[in-house]
Amino acid sequence: MGDLLYLIIGIAVLSVVAVAGLLASGRRARRLPPGAGTDVLDRGTTATPQAPPVPARPEAPAAPEATPEAPAVPTLERPEGVSSRLVRLRQRLARSQGGLGRGLLALLSRDRLDEDTWESVEDTLLTADIGVGPTQELVDRLRTRMRVEGGSTPDVRTVLREELLSLVDPGLDRRLQVSGEDGKPGVVLVVGVNGAGKTTTVGKIGRILVAQDRRVVMGAADTFRAAAVEQLATWGERVGVEVVRGPEGGDPASVAFEAVRTGAADGADTVLVDTAGRLQNKAGLMDELGKVKRVIEKQAPVTEVLLVLDATTGQNGMIQARVFSEVVDVTGIVLTKLDGSAKGGIVVAVQRELGVPVKLVGLGEGADDLAPFDAEAFVDALLG
Repeated sequence: MGDLLYLIIGIAVLSVVAVAGLLASGRRARRLPPGAGTDVLDRGTTATPQAPPVPARPEAPAAPEATPEAPAVPTLERPEGVSSRLVRLRQRLARSQGGLGRGLLALLSRDRLDEDTWESVEDTLLTADIGVGPTQELVDRLRTRMRVEGGSTPDVRTVLREELLSLVDPGLDRRLQVSGEDGKPGVVLVVGVNGAGKTTTVGKIGRILVAQDRRVVMGAADTFRAAAVEQLATWGERVGVEVVRGPEGGDPASVAFEAVRTGAADGADTVLVDTAGRLQNKAGLMDELGKVKRVIEKQAPVTEVLLVLDATTGQNGMIQARVFSEVVDVTGIVLTKLDGSAKGGIVVAVQRELGVPVKLVGLGEGADDLAPFDAEAFVDALLG
C-alpha cells in the first residue's frame, strides 16, 4: 500500500514537471524575433533569413540645360602700316628689277661710249617695256650729259638716277583721293579686266585704309562672278569692313548704288566699288561700266577711278589703259605683279600713255603686299 502511494506521488510530480516545461517552452517561442527558429509553414524546414532592405540609391541631380554658346567673334587683323610696305617695296623691286639698272650702269661705265654702246642702252630700255618715245628721250638726254660732263669724269650712277627719276616724274600727285565733301564719303571705283588682280586690289586697298583708321564700306559689283563676290566678302571679314552684295548675275549698278547709299547712311569715310572685270573689247560691257559710274554719282561724286593693270602684260596693258580711260576717266593706275617677271619700264609707259600717275604697286600675293608708289624708291630699286 505504501509502495502504491509512492508510485502515485512520483507520477504526479513528473506530470507537474512536464506541464511546467511545456508552458516555459511556449513562452520562449513567443519571445523569438520574427524569422528565427522554425517556421511552421515550412513543415519542419529551416527558413532562410531575409536580407535587410537595400536603401534606395539617391537619384543624380538632373544636368542643367546647356546654354547655347554665343557665336565666336572673329579676331580682326591689324593691317600693316605704310612705312613698312615701302621698305618691302625697295627690297622686292631691287631683287626683281635690279637687272635693268645694273645693265645700264655696266654699259655707261665703259671707257668708250660708241654707237654700238648707245644702241645696247636703247635695246635694254626697250626690253624693259619703257616704250619707244620715252626710250629715245632718255637716250638723248644721257648722251648729252655724258658728252658735256665727260671731262669731269661724271658719276655715272648719279647721272642715270637723275634721268630715270625725271622719266618716272616724281612731281605727279600720287595721293589716293579717298575723302568726300559735304559729309559724303569718298568713292573709289576700281576697274580692270579679269585676271589683273582687281578684286584682290580692292581688298588690299581696304586694308590700307583700315590701317589709317578710316571707316570703309566695299561694294561687290562684279555680280557676274560669284567667286569675286565671295572673295571680297572674305577680305571684308578679315578687317571688319562691311561688304554690300547683290544676287548673282544681278545689276552691277544697283549694287554700286546700294554700297554708296549704305556708306553715306553709316557715316563711312570711303566706299570702294569693285566692278565687273570683263574684256575691254566688248562695247556693251564697257557701256555698262559707264552706267555704274553715272548711277553712283546720283548720290556722291566718284573721287577716284583706279585702273588695275597686270604689269606682266606689257604693251597689251597699254591697249586696256586707253579703252578704260575713254569710258570712266581714269585718275590713277595700280600695277600688280610688279615683283615678278614684269618689266619696270611699264611704269613710265602707262603714265605717258594716260597722263595719270601710278599710285599703287602690287608686290606679291600677301594680304599687305600693296604699297603706295614712290618714285625715288622705285628708281633706287632699279639701280640696285
